[in-house]
Amino acid sequence: MARPVRVVVLGAGSWGTTVAGLAAHNTPTLLWARSSDTADEINTEHRNSRYLGERALPDSMRSTADLVEAAQEADVLVVGVPSHAVRSTLTQITNEVRAWVPVLSLAKGLEPGTRLRPTEVIAECLPGHPVGLLAGPNIAREIVDGLAAASVVATQDVRVATALQPLFASAVFRVYRNTDVLGCELGGVLKNIVAIASGMADGLDVGDNTRAMVLARGLAEMTRLGEAMGANPRTFAGLTGVGDLIATCMAPSSRNRRVGEFIAHGMTVEEAVAKLGQVAEGVKTAPTVMELARDYNVDMPIAAEVEAVVAGRQTPEGAYRGLRKVAAGGEDEVA
Repeated sequence: MARPVRVVVLGAGSWGTTVAGLAAHNTPTLLWARSSDTADEINTEHRNSRYLGERALPDSMRSTADLVEAAQEADVLVVGVPSHAVRSTLTQITNEVRAWVPVLSLAKGLEPGTRLRPTEVIAECLPGHPVGLLAGPNIAREIVDGLAAASVVATQDVRVATALQPLFASAVFRVYRNTDVLGCELGGVLKNIVAIASGMADGLDVGDNTRAMVLARGLAEMTRLGEAMGANPRTFAGLTGVGDLIATCMAPSSRNRRVGEFIAHGMTVEEAVAKLGQVAEGVKTAPTVMELARDYNVDMPIAAEVEAVVAGRQTPEGAYRGLRKVAAGGEDEVA
């Protein structure tokens, strides 16, 4: 009898812990935590209080603070560290992961400096491994609470995606396949910037109509840049596009939305991130996205205003005044 597939998740933040919990219901799962205290709490009390409060985690899920031990155990490796930490984490285990082990990214950002997507960084650090991502409109705490949700396994190899689907699926968590890795990954990157704009809208109390306009036009910006970079525009109408955008812009617990709200209430970006106590990928990603927009000659007025606020060149009030100055053309045009 073949032994079960062993899933290893790197990163014990809210989403990494949640994905490990999903997998633990289906197959042996090990979660690597940077903090030994967090690993001990997961093993002894079956909770991760810093990120998920008192929510119970599966008794079968194990945790370790030993990165090498985690890497050597993996039949499937899931990378759940923030995008800026992917390379520094994986370079420590380049020779520890067995050949052909598939690697899935959970990160939703771009590497500072290189502008590489997380799957591209993984491919550089772990050459020869099938690489993809798991992404969708997934608020971690709701999934741990057992509320229905869905996600996408995106890889270029349908056979790999098909093999990975049942490892994370449950009766209330549906896992779909997609071969458009670029489009799925860009959706997760770009929606965080729109979510900051949505949070600023909440903080400024500009009204639901204005926020709906920002979400709709933000999706148009995401789609334009994605298509210019070679993604399938239809991907942005799916779970990793509009689905993830709605969840991130509307959920009270959304990190990027909350940062936008804090900034609109008068905090500096540094104060907002400190109050959040977690990584808000959109803050780090906004300047890089604007570099891509310039390189691909794509007009992104909402992203531009968010980047200006994050950089301290603009106030949230000024950003929304700036959006009102954009002349309206045809809805399928750039403005």
